[in-house]
Amino acid sequence: MLVVTDSATPSPALLHAVAARARDEDVQLRLVVLNPARAELHLLHPERRDLAFEAECILLETLPDLEAAAGRRVIGSVSIRHDPVEAVEETVLSEPVDEILLALPTTRTRSWGHHDVVRRVARFGVPVTTLG
Repeated sequence: MLVVTDSATPSPALLHAVAARARDEDVQLRLVVLNPARAELHLLHPERRDLAFEAECILLETLPDLEAAAGRRVIGSVSIRHDPVEAVEETVLSEPVDEILLALPTTRTRSWGHHDVVRRVARFGVPVTTLG
């Protein structure tokens, strides 16, 4: 299961969803945190790199909480991408994914077009669930 979120600190709702999903069956979890830099920054802009590094540090501290909820190891990383569809595409093209959980706040996905994000991610032919 691929989990895409915009925060390196998992929300209580995300921890609950992961715990519930892990109880249902044996699942391997891959967490991708979107790059926190502003979307208009070029991929090579130093601010994008610096903010990704800060998010990686937070992720390393909080990953044990997600692993405890899942009851197993979780692979986590911060994407260079800001757009959730691009982050999903990058992951789907590089590793097997059988389910996608979009853990993105509705207020933020409005700027991406919430329904459009779900529709665009669904084109990868993988079941998509949202957690807002």
